[in-house]
Amino acid sequence: MHTPKTSTRQLPDMAHSRLIFKGDEGNPLLAPRGVWLIDGKLIVADTAQNRVFIWNSLPQTTFAPPEVVLGQPHTTDTGRNAGGEVSAHTLLYPSGLWSDGQQLLVADAWNHRVLIWRQWPTQHGQAADVVLGQPNFHNNQPNYKGISYDPQPWTLNWPYGLYSDGRHLWIADTGNRRVLYFKEIPKENATPADAVIGQPDLCSRDYNPQHAIWPYSVRIGPQGAMAITDTQYYRVLLWHDWTTAFSQQADVIIGQPSFDANGQNQFGWFPQAHTLNWCYDSFFWKEGIWVADTGNSRVLWFARLPQQHNQPADNLLGQDDFKTGSENKNSIWTTETSMYWPFSLCIEGHTMAIADTGNHRIILIELMA
Repeated sequence: MHTPKTSTRQLPDMAHSRLIFKGDEGNPLLAPRGVWLIDGKLIVADTAQNRVFIWNSLPQTTFAPPEVVLGQPHTTDTGRNAGGEVSAHTLLYPSGLWSDGQQLLVADAWNHRVLIWRQWPTQHGQAADVVLGQPNFHNNQPNYKGISYDPQPWTLNWPYGLYSDGRHLWIADTGNRRVLYFKEIPKENATPADAVIGQPDLCSRDYNPQHAIWPYSVRIGPQGAMAITDTQYYRVLLWHDWTTAFSQQADVIIGQPSFDANGQNQFGWFPQAHTLNWCYDSFFWKEGIWVADTGNSRVLWFARLPQQHNQPADNLLGQDDFKTGSENKNSIWTTETSMYWPFSLCIEGHTMAIADTGNHRIILIELMA
């Protein structure tokens, strides 16, 4: 088996500048797992505190109070489902985010649903307009009836990620080992999906050795490529054309040499430029792709979309070299260039936002052209 060589050359810095952002000074973030940038706005899933923060302009300092907090009636509340019963106003471990600047979608993972605000939220605790995965806003069991029940075209089980191109919608239905596809962003509760990736049909969730996935994130590139970050198998699956994902295996694997391989850092103690460890997200940018190599506390950069399995990355953020994978560069101290389990990525223009989850902060980076 061919193993790519790890470069020992000095890697150029990918960033012009960085800003460390921790939320409201008296109300800081705790293990944020979702981040989104749109029209100069910043949206953060403050996951461990069961709320979503919205800033209508990009923060310029370490601390700044949000304009809107969703999931809680007051900006400082943090209870699961706002300390009460599940409703259109509440959240429980929110994760993936997407917005076009008008509507907002939130993967409300531990309520086993996706919430949709059809217009931009302007009030604290504002109720969502549409729920997917549940028949109404007052149910929150996996697959509607419980964990022992098989999925249906409209149910969800631990949905952690989602993505839209403004028309279609993809949901990483993690607990059901599948990605659901909707031809249009739904406007009604419990809308059934139109197709599925990772399972033979919309009512299966069994392990499928030919199409096995444990998806946490779905992304669509500007030229129609698809990336599914397949967390449990330490890999990212790439299709050159997302429409082929329903009927065939991925064209390229990042992080593994074959579909049969699934080793953590390919069963190596230390990472390399071509290995992954509990990866949770990816994001297309220019002609390439960034990958959140979460367990190695780094973000990898592939300048062009890989064309073969196991291709090494070209650069990285969070570590000084490809052979280090410890939290905060093997230090108890955090710096503007270190990371501790980055979970989520988003890029708008040249601005990258990274949910640096273990450090309870968002890193805002100005990428070089």
